Amino acid sequence: MDGDLKTLLKGKLSLEELASVYKSYDIIGDIAIIRIPEKLLPHSETIAEALMHQHKHVKAVWRQSSPVSGVFRLRKLEWIAGGKETETVYKEHTCLFKVDIKECYFSPRLAFERMRIASLVKDKEVVVNMFAGVGSYSIIIVKHSKAAKVYSIDINSIAVKYLRENALLNKMVNRVIPIEGDAETIIRRNLKNVADRVLMPLPEKAYEYIDSALLAIKSQGGWIHYYDFEHAGKLENPIEKVEMKVAEKLKQKKADFDLPYSRLVRQTGPNWYQVAVDIQVKQ
Repeated sequence: MDGDLKTLLKGKLSLEELASVYKSYDIIGDIAIIRIPEKLLPHSETIAEALMHQHKHVKAVWRQSSPVSGVFRLRKLEWIAGGKETETVYKEHTCLFKVDIKECYFSPRLAFERMRIASLVKDKEVVVNMFAGVGSYSIIIVKHSKAAKVYSIDINSIAVKYLRENALLNKMVNRVIPIEGDAETIIRRNLKNVADRVLMPLPEKAYEYIDSALLAIKSQGGWIHYYDFEHAGKLENPIEKVEMKVAEKLKQKKADFDLPYSRLVRQTGPNWYQVAVDIQVKQ
């Protein structure tokens, strides 16, 4: 998320049109991704030109025309302006990430959360990242901690290809271990009781994979970093709703646990929120 699109478009659109503009947009490397309501589509080029004028390094603008969805967490993109290349290199916390925005999920909006997790990792810890994508969490953890290794699992073969490239690009081949496949299957076959820490950065699927996360944790205990989307009305607390849901599931599994820290990561839509819960699993 980078800047306010409404501000960039003042004087270029009418006040009525400006009222329909989505304020936020994403810049990933030299590519910008924006959302444009149907009624403003005739002004797409004007909007793209204003954005490229403000951000001189942006070489292409794409319109997001669908929500993130599906097993691979992809969104439909329509070209508006600039080059039509969808591969770019994004820099975050001194790490470089090569990514194809059409073929892999990637969000620059989680930069704070990625560094927050990296700061919690202790020396020589083994981490299992159940939904690694192109390696954003995994590589930032290795760069900014003394983790022994991060097993990095993803079901999207193209994302895993970029994960391998990014491990090489950031000189982390021996500590970031890319694994293609379903996280549940991989853990049951090869990664039982190996992890000091498990990451679950896939809010759409994390709840149904809690069993696998518990299976990956070492017998002496460890941490699970759990993410979920939650709806909350005016008088509801999304953090409390997620904590209650997770606690109930963990109790069903007879896990010994604490929930020492939770936070609201971001609002994703009207009354919808992304929530992070740090779960301490005891022996």
